[in-house]
Amino acid sequence: MEQIVSRIVQRDPEQKEFHQAVHEVLETVRPVLERNPEFRKQAVLERVVEPERVLMFRVPWMDDQGQVHVNRGFRVEMNSAIGPYKGGLRFHPSVSLSIIKFLAFEQVFKNSLTTLHMGGGKGGSDFDPKGRSDAEVMRFCQAFMAELFRHIGPNTDVPAGDIGVGGREIGYLFGMYKKLRNEFTGVLTGKSLAWGGSLIRPEATGYGVVYFAAEMLATRGDRLEGKNCLVSGSGNVAQFTTEKILEMGGRVLTLSDSSGYIFDEEGIDHEKLNHVKEIKNIRRGRIREYCQRYPAAVYVEADPDLEYNPLWTHRADCAFPSATQNEINARDAQTMVENGVFLVCEGANMPSAPSAVEVFVEQKILYGPGKAANAGGVAVSGLEMAQNSMRLNWPRAEVDERLQQIMKCIHKTCVDASAEYGMEGNYVAGANIAGFVNVVNAMLDQGLV
Repeated sequence: MEQIVSRIVQRDPEQKEFHQAVHEVLETVRPVLERNPEFRKQAVLERVVEPERVLMFRVPWMDDQGQVHVNRGFRVEMNSAIGPYKGGLRFHPSVSLSIIKFLAFEQVFKNSLTTLHMGGGKGGSDFDPKGRSDAEVMRFCQAFMAELFRHIGPNTDVPAGDIGVGGREIGYLFGMYKKLRNEFTGVLTGKSLAWGGSLIRPEATGYGVVYFAAEMLATRGDRLEGKNCLVSGSGNVAQFTTEKILEMGGRVLTLSDSSGYIFDEEGIDHEKLNHVKEIKNIRRGRIREYCQRYPAAVYVEADPDLEYNPLWTHRADCAFPSATQNEINARDAQTMVENGVFLVCEGANMPSAPSAVEVFVEQKILYGPGKAANAGGVAVSGLEMAQNSMRLNWPRAEVDERLQQIMKCIHKTCVDASAEYGMEGNYVAGANIAGFVNVVNAMLDQGLV
């Protein structure tokens, strides 16, 4: 195992995020390899860490002033053992091949946990949609799809949204795909309801995180009602995580974006949350604007020189990191535990650094890793694919019920897998083992391909 990790690092030394994701998974599946020596003989580790296909391409586009720009596009089709590649597209300046590979690798096991037949992939671009007009975003999306359309399809690879890719971007991408292929198929998920989207899809990741947290609390005879919660981020996932926490009787004290965070000791209620949605979804503004209407709240500007994240220093019961990768380090994790946090449920992908995960596991708090806790989004994407195939739409209550059942199933799968290998209560090990075994068995069934 160490040789495999070393070989990956030597081959792609700059891909630190990918190294981190691989190391975390391989460390926890060690007992599986010891129990199944045929996995080593069949080189399943070497095969599962290597993408089946990596696409990288240029994306030239023109802004409103007639200036030509060139961005870089990516699609990593990681593993299709249990179904067509499935995973979002991220438009953000931080996007690199390392980040896309890490996200694709995580997506393989996340999708496996949903029980739906979906492989894992991820894509995106270093294009930044912030501050761009609708016309500029449309031209970029059309240029991006002009290359990507060759490599995707409803039975091959089904992208979705992610950071920087919402309903607007999905619409432009789908329109270009439809024009180029001359067909109307469910090749993208996260579509508008008017033309093939699913109810609950925008809410699914955030709602699913809270459903997973509720399942974890239930193992200790507890529930969310009355709990003080810290939420990072202020995008789609954070908004609907907050919404569902409020519905279950919890209190949300924080939200953030890249500029800083707000702390509202009185709690962010439904009215305040609607104002956040207006700021972020309609005006595309910054979270600091929250304090203009609610001056009792405190705004803290982000300081990149700090060795800790002050958002996590507030006393609370539960934490829902929903911003980006590695936003919690070991110091943050220790502070959270000391300040009363006993549940951490990840809405973002890999928001906790490995050193932070160690703290959570050692302290035996309820820690739901992203590949299990935030799988609700891709689960409802899978349900959208099913509805597209049948040319129908399920009512909201039915989709929500299916989402709740999927999250219950994922929770039980993690608990059972961790118990089977003598690591009761370790959701990291449970999620990685369950997802890994499912994918590897499918790979072995299909031969050396």
